[in-house]
Amino acid sequence: MSHIHPFEMPGWAQERILARQGSALVFKDRPASSTALVVVDMQNYFLDPESGASVPNARAVVPNINRLATALRAAGGRVVWIRTLFTEDALETIPHFHHELLTPDRFETRCAALNRDAEGSQLWPALDVQPEDMIVEKTRYSGMIQGAGALEDRLCAAGIDTLLITGTMTNACCESTARDAMMRNFRTTMVHDGCASIRDDEHAFALIHFALFFGDVTGTDELVARYS
Repeated sequence: MSHIHPFEMPGWAQERILARQGSALVFKDRPASSTALVVVDMQNYFLDPESGASVPNARAVVPNINRLATALRAAGGRVVWIRTLFTEDALETIPHFHHELLTPDRFETRCAALNRDAEGSQLWPALDVQPEDMIVEKTRYSGMIQGAGALEDRLCAAGIDTLLITGTMTNACCESTARDAMMRNFRTTMVHDGCASIRDDEHAFALIHFALFFGDVTGTDELVARYS
């Protein structure tokens, strides 16, 4: 059964965050016009209950992602949908991921499902994707790392310097993209009830570690109110 992960930043982490930056959230006043909601890997392969790679909790955060997308668009911000793909270039440039970190069966299934035209690689149909939104492809866990794709270039071209990260999985592609975004000088927030993983503790660990060193962590209600 899918659910939104419960999350509360522990007191010890809050103390360290305040000591470092003086405020629990430092990006509260960033303008919507330079902000993008980045939705990571909300694709059929990762959401379909029949898929061997399904993350059930990802289906639960779809309404929050849609709410936040609507609010940010209305305030003048942008929405970016990321699709992870298997490509021959990815196979050539990171072969150990495909052949050592995946079993042969998992490799074959993943590659077929994440082919650019495959049904598994398409965005989950319940997502509120609008014509003005960006759709960006990536071939790494992180959308921001060298060789992954055009995400950074497209964000910079659109005048974006602030990111809200949602999608799946919290502790893999979402966290990797968020950490690398910070290191590329994007002011980055992870949305705790807009991200999903397999287990509550995996989700929580990723968010706590991100907040300690990389950026803000907050929820959908706070962000929707911010852009209303």
